[in-house]
Amino acid sequence: MPRITPLLRSCCLVLAALGFAPLSHAAVLDDAQGLWAAGKRDQAIKMAEDALKTTPEDPRLRFALGTMLLEQQQLERARVLFTGLTEDFPDLADPYNNLAVIHAARGEYEAARQDLMRALDLQPDHAQAQENLGDVLMRLAQQAYERALKQALGDDTALKLKLQRVVAFNNAKGAQAR
Repeated sequence: MPRITPLLRSCCLVLAALGFAPLSHAAVLDDAQGLWAAGKRDQAIKMAEDALKTTPEDPRLRFALGTMLLEQQQLERARVLFTGLTEDFPDLADPYNNLAVIHAARGEYEAARQDLMRALDLQPDHAQAQENLGDVLMRLAQQAYERALKQALGDDTALKLKLQRVVAFNNAKGAQAR
């Protein structure tokens, strides 16, 4: 049996754990995830999209499709789905976390920080949101140091050293993720 990507599997488990009962399209969702795991990404997305035409309010299907689109770098389409989920199900942390990922990918770190803070308000032990917040805060710190460095007067050696540490940390973290 093909493996479902960890991100996709965790997304569906979270929604199931939050009390979303099995829906009539659960089999379609399973089939779409199977196609995804088998590398048939376009077919999986089409299957999820087609199923959503008949049940547009299905949160598990919407979330799974958004995650697929996010993994395919279709950021705007994924953003629309996750934004809709935050509007329709404002007590779910995961759509906020995924919106933050999209904002961060676009360099919109303050918007990402706000989404992550909302996710953590809803679910303080959300490990992925906590890790993502750390990454976003590092990027915001890097931007602040870079702005300060441009405006520094006099001896800016200490500031340069701090900036170098932030950049080195971000580079090392990026290398670990690969």
